[in-house]
Order: sequence, then C-alpha cells, then structure tokens
Amino acid sequence: MNNIESTVVSSRIRLARNLADFPFPNRIESVRQAKEIIRIVSNAASRLGEFKLYYMDEITDSVAMSLRDDHLISEELASNKKYGAALIDEGDFEESDRSFGKTSVMINEEDHLREQYIVKGLNLNTAFLKLSEMDDSLSKMMRFAYDAKLGYLTACPTNLGTGLRASVMLFLPGLTRMNKMNKLIREISRLGHTVRGVYGEGSAAEGYMYQISNEVTLGVTEDYILSEVQKAVLEIVNLEAQARRALVSEDYIGVKDCCRRAYGILTNCEKISFSEFLKLVSDVRLGAALGFVALDDAYKIDDLIASVRPANIALLSDEELSPSERDILRAERCRAALRESAQ
Repeated sequence: MNNIESTVVSSRIRLARNLADFPFPNRIESVRQAKEIIRIVSNAASRLGEFKLYYMDEITDSVAMSLRDDHLISEELASNKKYGAALIDEGDFEESDRSFGKTSVMINEEDHLREQYIVKGLNLNTAFLKLSEMDDSLSKMMRFAYDAKLGYLTACPTNLGTGLRASVMLFLPGLTRMNKMNKLIREISRLGHTVRGVYGEGSAAEGYMYQISNEVTLGVTEDYILSEVQKAVLEIVNLEAQARRALVSEDYIGVKDCCRRAYGILTNCEKISFSEFLKLVSDVRLGAALGFVALDDAYKIDDLIASVRPANIALLSDEELSPSERDILRAERCRAALRESAQ
C-alpha cells in the first residue's frame, strides 16, 4: 500500500445550483412550491440515469440516517422533512471498480440542487468530469440562476461563482496522534482551504478522518480549484507519512501491539458498540498502512465502517433491533469482513 492509498479515503465533487424562477430554499413559501421544484429536478434527472427519488417526509429516520452515513445526503437535508428530497443513482456498478462513484442530488437543502459525485481514492478530476457532464445536461433542461459577473447564484455567498466544492476525505492517525492537526488546520486555512469532520461543517473528526476542501469559489476557475486542492492533499499525504514514521520511531512495540490487539478483538468479538468498533478499526487501518496487519485492500475497511453504522445495521433486519442485537450483528459482519480481507 503506497502513501496515497493508505491516507486518501475518497474524493467528492459538489456543485451548488438554483433554479432561476424560484426563491432560494430558505425563502420557499409553501410545500406546493417545494414539491414543484422537486418535480422539475427529478423529471430532468430521470432522463440521465436510474435515479430513485426519496422524499424526506416519506422515509423513516433510519433510511435518512443511512443515506447520510453513506454521504449521499447531508444532516441538514435529512432533517428537512417539510421541503427536502434526494435523488440517488440506483444504477448497477461493481464495488471493486474504484473509478466508479456514487451520484446524488440533494433538492431544497441550502440550494435547490446540490449535485455530488463521490469516488474512492484521490480522483478529483474523474469525479469532476463525471459530475460536470451531468450538470451540463441538467442546465439544458432547467434554467439555473446565473449572473455574468458573479457566476452561479447561491444561497450562501461562499458558494458564488463556480458553485464548486472539491473535498477529499483523509485518514490522518499520524498527524492526530503526534498532535500536529491544529498546526495543519491553520496552514490549510491560510492557503484558502478548510478542514472539517467526517460529515462536513460542524461535524467531528471521528476515527482520524478529516475532510479537506476549498473555501473559495468566486473569481477562480474549476481547474484552479481542483489543482489547488490536489496540491494540498498531496502535501498532507507526505506530512502524514512523516508523522507515522515518527510515531513508530517513538514507540514501535507499543504501536504494533495496539494495531494487532485491535485486529484480534475485531476478529473474535461477539458483540461490539459502534464507538468501540470505530476506535479499534481505525487502529487496524493504521496497522495495515504500517505493515503490522495483513489486509489485501484498505478500501474494504472504509466499506465496512459504512456498513456497520447504527442506521445501516438497523436496515439489515425487517424487525426493530435492540442496541444489544445491533452490537451482535455488527460483530458478525466485522469478523466476516476482516477475515475475508486478510491475506
């Protein structure tokens, strides 16, 4: 596993767009108006792919949280029962194909449309080309709010211009454990980028996971944004590699023991809470990066983390599961996934 593969989890491109003939979502006047926006957007998207429409007021909290856990919708949209909806691409794809991502369109979140494409690894350009193609097609079927000087008009001024947010999810145990994240965050901010938690603005950095994304969208081109984020990510990858070496140099046996002990627990436990699982699986992922734990594919760890989150575990059964039953099912899936991934 090279440094990029062991550090970069996924890349996401998001485009903020609004319909020219409707007020911004925070000024929508009625459910009828919101439903009309949903109808227009879903009709256009249905011509481009196999999208499934989810109305936030019609799905269960577990389904909404599952979509959020998979990064297909935001926390804000999940809680917008009155006006919100989401289009999720239901097309078939091979999970092992890392060049293939997941497409979703959030409707009536902060903007009328939040188009996004998520792909494994460091693939910002691939994600942008895929989403840009869809956006171009949508713009021919709907009239987006656009100004010759300001670019795409958005509810928040920070998204004016291109409306493009390029984000990369990074696994940074070395920098975190060596207490270098605060310095990194200050430096990233100085360069015009931001560091957020797993679910974006306001969320926590769980399991050593952080999102790096651009802050500036106005007065710059899409190519510039992609290039600058890519450059920042590659520099962070190098810093993380250095921090991991320093971590091991300080306490080789201690780090190795921690990683292998975590692997031993996860491959033998009979029940486990998500919080304990997340701590241990993060150590296993670090162990795989350092060569202390033999796994054939680090990305399978990321898939495992998503699959055993509380909302996704709850959806595995037709009946409501108790917390203890969820912990037992999580342990079963964890044991099976890790043993399958072992070389």
